[in-house]
Amino acid sequence: MTASAVEPFRVVFVCTGNICRSVMADVVFRGFADAAGLRDRVGSTSAGTGDWHVGERADQRTIEALERRGYDGAHHRARQFTLSDFQHNDLVVALDRSHERILRGWARTEADTDKIALLMSFDASAPTLDVPDPYYAGPGMFDEVLGMIENASRALFRQLEPAIRPAV
Repeated sequence: MTASAVEPFRVVFVCTGNICRSVMADVVFRGFADAAGLRDRVGSTSAGTGDWHVGERADQRTIEALERRGYDGAHHRARQFTLSDFQHNDLVVALDRSHERILRGWARTEADTDKIALLMSFDASAPTLDVPDPYYAGPGMFDEVLGMIENASRALFRQLEPAIRPAV
């Protein structure tokens, strides 16, 4: 690494199975970083608290909802959150309070715990702290959930952007 190289700020989005909500958040957040020209300054990924879908693609309804808004989620493969995710990420974003509780239970240090946040806590206008799970609902719910995730991810990105934008 050269003296001018900067480690990117890393975010991991976490939901239950890593095939719906966390995928959306990851893809949307990366889209904001790309649009701002900050791809090399911020990185994101996603994971699930459970291992049910490890290695699978995102739910087809997730892919379709993302496509309808101009995003590409087709290359995603589900994975489970591991303890090393605390070490490798600067921010661990839970999609609902059940994920937050699980992550806090897994945190080994105060530093790990300090990295955990709820996605909807970044959106001051959000009516709830939980992003609902669209898995057992129809395609319309995936679009609704994606809208919530876009708003909160935009707010999160705006909060982080001044710290990750290179000095001029």
